[in-house]
Amino acid sequence: MKKGAIFDMDGLLFDTERLYQESWAALAETFGLTHNPAFPPAVAGTGGRRMRQIIREYYPDVDAEAFIQSCVDRVNNILEEGVPEKPGVREILSYFRENGVRMAVASSSRMDNIRHHLRSAGIEGYFDAIASGQEVERSKPEPDIFLLAARRLELPPEDCYVFEDSVNGVCAGIAAGCAAVMIPDMTPPPAGLQAWGICASLTEARRLIAEGRL
Repeated sequence: MKKGAIFDMDGLLFDTERLYQESWAALAETFGLTHNPAFPPAVAGTGGRRMRQIIREYYPDVDAEAFIQSCVDRVNNILEEGVPEKPGVREILSYFRENGVRMAVASSSRMDNIRHHLRSAGIEGYFDAIASGQEVERSKPEPDIFLLAARRLELPPEDCYVFEDSVNGVCAGIAAGCAAVMIPDMTPPPAGLQAWGICASLTEARRLIAEGRL
């Protein structure tokens, strides 16, 4: 078993990636765009400069900053009613805590959003560190955020699991040298993805780790 575990947030800890993808589609019309169904999967897991670049690739004439802010605001308004957890979250967090595994969240979201969601769900206390996309120069699929999270856990990246739902996130975990495990949410794993493992849920990941198979 690894000594550290780094978790993405949207689509991995919380069932929020679906809300972002639905919001990108809904806002396209508001911004006078024709929704491209390839856009939400392409932008999933990214942030900052990389997110703006992808928006410009798909929608060259849109105000990227306004488009992003509108999406964030729309999702946050929905989440005021509660942040829905993905299956197996508390079980794997409790399992790691019982086994002395240090844990971090590494999300492309803003730090205030990360802390809000963790507090709302009552799981902030499980984590020894948080890394936000605001704090790194390059976003996923570059490894920066996971390297930062590993440093804050005071562990080498190769001694850390990374749990991700997006392809961009898994690629970032692999590039960081971590044991990247994909828990697919909105996007299925592509053929040939060199992940440490692919599991249907965090529940399955916890079981395989406990059995020494992951």
